[in-house]
Amino acid sequence: MTVIISCGEPAGIGPEVAARAWDALRSPMLWIGDPRHLPPGTPVAEVAGPEEAEEACARALPVLARDFGAPVVPGRPDPTHAQPVIDAIRDGVDLIREGRARALCTAPISKAALVAGAGFAYPGHTEYLAHLGGDADVVMMLACEALRVVPATIHVALSEVPRLLTADLLERVLRVTHAALRDDWGVPEPRIAVAGLNPHAGEDGLMGTEEGAMIRPLLDRLRAEGMHLSGPHSPDTMFHDEARATYDAAVCMYHDQALIPIKTLDFARGVNVTAGLPFVRTSPDHGTAFGIAGQGRADPRSMIAALELADRLSRQRGTPWRP
Repeated sequence: MTVIISCGEPAGIGPEVAARAWDALRSPMLWIGDPRHLPPGTPVAEVAGPEEAEEACARALPVLARDFGAPVVPGRPDPTHAQPVIDAIRDGVDLIREGRARALCTAPISKAALVAGAGFAYPGHTEYLAHLGGDADVVMMLACEALRVVPATIHVALSEVPRLLTADLLERVLRVTHAALRDDWGVPEPRIAVAGLNPHAGEDGLMGTEEGAMIRPLLDRLRAEGMHLSGPHSPDTMFHDEARATYDAAVCMYHDQALIPIKTLDFARGVNVTAGLPFVRTSPDHGTAFGIAGQGRADPRSMIAALELADRLSRQRGTPWRP
């Protein structure tokens, strides 16, 4: 069964990395978008649905064609493309819901372009996909061969993190992460390492009190339920080789605490996975890269890894849509 690729922002590098990923993999995939936006010379097979993609993908990139109207100018997003970009995401989810495809890989979007052109009401892909999935409880996981990390708070100012980081939020993140590791990654008894918020995990209150007041009591309660949790750890000791061998995923307290280690370990092949959805969704861990769009310079390795991981996780899950 086919993995859907939503086109993302046409003026970014999404069309280029999708075409290059198809050329590298030639595995069943279906790109939803305007075929005119693909790089010149890309072999294209316009199909009526995912059912035709498997046969076509050996010779050309299967495309579920949409007419976006205005031509694309690399590096310059056009507001008139906003609604078709949103529709491509929705259509991909609908195909999975109908059992006609088994996973979604999303190319990068420009949130500013979607807001300007279509009044997009969501902070990003993740929140929109959670809505399409029935307002699912989701978390953002970043994954590569060496590490899986989950930030408890994401795109917020660092000064806001202590206020937003509540026991309820952290418990939700830990439970969704635990279920994803078990059900999607095939880890029977997930081991999760939890970072502290402060340097040295607070050092017994000398450098902060969140660990003793909230994080440690929560971990003790969840351990009593049988979850394998370690921490709170000093964040600067969690990501060397020996430490990573002791856990299946790390839950961090804020964005950079999670993303700096994974991007240091494998900048080109990191994948964004939305855990908690009723379907599998992956995405390359990069943005639209307007500055190099249309120049043939985009690195497709993250898109290739995202497609491979979508295939792996959906096979492990066994069903395209699991409420």
